[in-house]
Amino acid sequence: MSTIVCTRCIMDTTDPDISFDESGVCNHCHRYDRVAQQRLIPLNERDARLKQLIDEIKSVGRGKDYDCVIGVSGGVDSTYVAHIVKELGLRPLAIHLDNGWNSELAVANIEKTLNTLGIDLHTHVIDWEEFRDLQVSFLKASTPDGEVPTDHAIFALLYEMASRHGLKHVITGTNVVSEAILPEKWGYGYFDWAYVKDVHKRFGRARLSTYPHFSLAKLFYYVFVRRIRLVSILNYVEYDKKAAMDVLENKLGWVYYGGKHYESIYTRFYQAYLLPKKFDIDKRKAHYSNLILSGQMSREEALSALQEPVYPEKLLQEDREYAIKKLNLAPGQLEEIIAAPNKTFLDYRTSHALFERAKKVVNATRRYIG
Repeated sequence: MSTIVCTRCIMDTTDPDISFDESGVCNHCHRYDRVAQQRLIPLNERDARLKQLIDEIKSVGRGKDYDCVIGVSGGVDSTYVAHIVKELGLRPLAIHLDNGWNSELAVANIEKTLNTLGIDLHTHVIDWEEFRDLQVSFLKASTPDGEVPTDHAIFALLYEMASRHGLKHVITGTNVVSEAILPEKWGYGYFDWAYVKDVHKRFGRARLSTYPHFSLAKLFYYVFVRRIRLVSILNYVEYDKKAAMDVLENKLGWVYYGGKHYESIYTRFYQAYLLPKKFDIDKRKAHYSNLILSGQMSREEALSALQEPVYPEKLLQEDREYAIKKLNLAPGQLEEIIAAPNKTFLDYRTSHALFERAKKVVNATRRYIG
């Protein structure tokens, strides 16, 4: 059966859940339009709403060492957030999760950025044996969301550090113009401790005694008792990815690393090698589609870019050998993982239904609660 491609973006039937309207436009395009309408601050309100937000953050942080926390990875989005919050006069504490997979370039980017901007850094070095066991568990689970162990730990740390310092604002690099498109089965689970726990219970061996995490009860505590709010500040400003990279290179000496989230060696291996080989997933389709819909890339440019190799073959093979060694996989084990039947989060115990109900409530009340 031939692949069907959306007539507006470049998402296609490699996403098994994709659907098209009578004009051939996919559900991801329609969802982008809805999300952009809900979350992007209108141009005529942007200055006033941003000033209101900054005044609120400064007020809450008055008399404290910091007034917000930010996550930093060395990538474009998080580095640009660091640049913006300093320009807006905020006093952030930067949080970085060292999960053992940082590229030298990412480390250099973080150091240059924070030193230049004068931002304090808290680095959490994860217990490698625990984390390795969890990453291998997700590989054995045969689902295409193997970055969940890192993403869950990052959000756990951001909430924990905000709570520890008595702050109410976690400023993130998540945004609509470059990150609103991702099929659910490609990337579910980074907030779902039940899912993480079930995958590890089935395939893991080590005890996760120090792994940063949060249960639903803990999430409720952070959000409704401590009143900690995730702020997608890039939705409040004009965020053009290429222009942002130019600013970072010229003002901070930041250096590009070759692909979305490729500041992590594991992400590079996972997205450029494992996802295409095992799941027939090329995440560039989602990334480029998002840029098409936000007007930062033409459809023709995206289709042309998609013809380029995901990553140079020599580097892919080097990453493959490095990952096998670092994860302590037995000879032939990676091939067994790739050959195993593919699954999704629906094959495991999750809190998905509960999150879906909560999402409907949040979306229904977003205009009232912000």
